[in-house]
Amino acid sequence: MAMARARRDTSLNYWPGFVDALSTLVLGIIFLLTIFVVVQFYLTQEVTGKETALTRLNAQIAQLTELLSLEKLGKLSIEEQASQLSSSLAAAESERDRYRNLSAGAGSGASDAQGKIGELSIQLDSEKRLTARALAQVEVLNQQIAALRRQLAALQEALDASEKKDREAQGQIADLGSRLNVALAQRVQELTRYRSDFFGRLRAILGNRPDVRIVGDRFVFQSEVFFDTGQALLKPEGRAELDGLATALIELERKIPGEIAWVLRVDGHTDIRPTTFRTNWDLSAARAISVVQYLISKGVSPQRLVAAGFGEFQPIDPEPTEAAFSRNRRIELKLTER
Repeated sequence: MAMARARRDTSLNYWPGFVDALSTLVLGIIFLLTIFVVVQFYLTQEVTGKETALTRLNAQIAQLTELLSLEKLGKLSIEEQASQLSSSLAAAESERDRYRNLSAGAGSGASDAQGKIGELSIQLDSEKRLTARALAQVEVLNQQIAALRRQLAALQEALDASEKKDREAQGQIADLGSRLNVALAQRVQELTRYRSDFFGRLRAILGNRPDVRIVGDRFVFQSEVFFDTGQALLKPEGRAELDGLATALIELERKIPGEIAWVLRVDGHTDIRPTTFRTNWDLSAARAISVVQYLISKGVSPQRLVAAGFGEFQPIDPEPTEAAFSRNRRIELKLTER
């Protein structure tokens, strides 16, 4: 007993009502956020795939832009060559015409002029062929540049469409978050309203009893209401109290919509003292199970009940006195989400 009290001096003083109220809200948030995370996961996968496609499209656009630049440079080079060939061709034609004029006006140098004219004609034909080939290459490059521009336009259109879908997906995620927040608030409000109705019904059934208290969002019964010291078998007077509780729970089941996953949690709390049970964990759990089994026998749905044992580790009064130990031996009822 002295060791147990020494442990109580060093234990933390939790406010159970506050903690359980927060845990109710956290459970509701976790339930809805789980749905949100799953949906967001699939939306994120879709967005990630679109981002990959956008990256690939951007890479293709960059590659085609580079090719377009190279084609333009090649075109300019060939156009310069064609321009040079045209100038050379014009000069050769001018030279040829000059030699023809000389040939016509000079008899003795006619044969030399004719030979020069023949050479110039051959050179002129060669340059004409080169010019024609250069112009053909320019035309091919023009066609390639036009094709590249069409590809760039198509890719830009695909990129715009992907970005639009990405914006729509982001909008869907934001809208989903807003709707989940609204749904969460509604569920918390609904459960709070039904909890208030249930507690009001219990107050009317139990009346103003000194061994029954309301702590936060829980009804707290002293263990002596239901059990003898160190035992987990319900006393007759304890069963009478639970009969009214069972009636209130059955009425509550009819009122609360089926989509609200609510349960009544029965918590057993015990204190260190010699019993037929090995530990306070065993005793507290056995007492909670006894209460749950009795409520089931009175028609309460098993899926709406939870039994939990806390042993001596959640005291509501940490003082090392007999009065505090007595208060800590209790059964708590808490309406919460599953």
